[in-house]
Amino acid sequence: MAKGKTASKTAAPAAHKAASKTTNKTASKQTTRAAAPSPAPAPVPANRPSRDEAESAVRVLLRWAGDDPDREGLLDTPARVVRAYEEFFSGYALEPRDILARTFSEVDGYDEMIVLKDIRFESYCEHHMVPIIGRAHVAYLPHHRVVGISKLARLVDAFAKRLQIQEKMTVQIADTLFDVLQPKGVGVILEAAHQCISTRGIHKPGVEMVTSRMLGTFRTDPSTRREFLSIVANPSSVNLTNT
Repeated sequence: MAKGKTASKTAAPAAHKAASKTTNKTASKQTTRAAAPSPAPAPVPANRPSRDEAESAVRVLLRWAGDDPDREGLLDTPARVVRAYEEFFSGYALEPRDILARTFSEVDGYDEMIVLKDIRFESYCEHHMVPIIGRAHVAYLPHHRVVGISKLARLVDAFAKRLQIQEKMTVQIADTLFDVLQPKGVGVILEAAHQCISTRGIHKPGVEMVTSRMLGTFRTDPSTRREFLSIVANPSSVNLTNT
């Protein structure tokens, strides 16, 4: 009986140690995942105007437009505009390459195309500072590693939340994805409506501009390009009404 008690006492601490090791390993993995680095902010230009200077500039524009910035309805407008611009142009505060820094290699051999389609974006024309509103379709053919799908949408926003032209934005998204992930290929298509032609100038509402950039196998292999274009063209079959 004494031997049985001794064995039980010995087994209990051993089991407790094993459980502690398992718990510690699990906690360590969870800590590692939680500690994934956030995209580093881009350096602020040394000559960036102050908030007060920005608000003063808005007041000047209000006077130039023919209104009185000191009337009740416009008193807080300069501050509101500056806050809105901080959101509209938040992409300048991001380093897009850092968004793709964390990747995953455990994909069970998955080596087919990954597509994130219909990513809504809002940007601003660098010529007239009016909205560009559209959707992006981003695809890549992975080579050993993939990135979280939210990062593709964040990458689009990092470039959209700036003063842009659509052609340049298309190139920036595709080239960054290709350079950082080094996949077999990348395809990017942007479709957008530009208020610089719908609300001014030639006044052509309902017109969309389409731009694309194909790299790697998306450029060299016609079947890969066709597959991507087919996926983009087909309406989604996912029912989102109850989600």
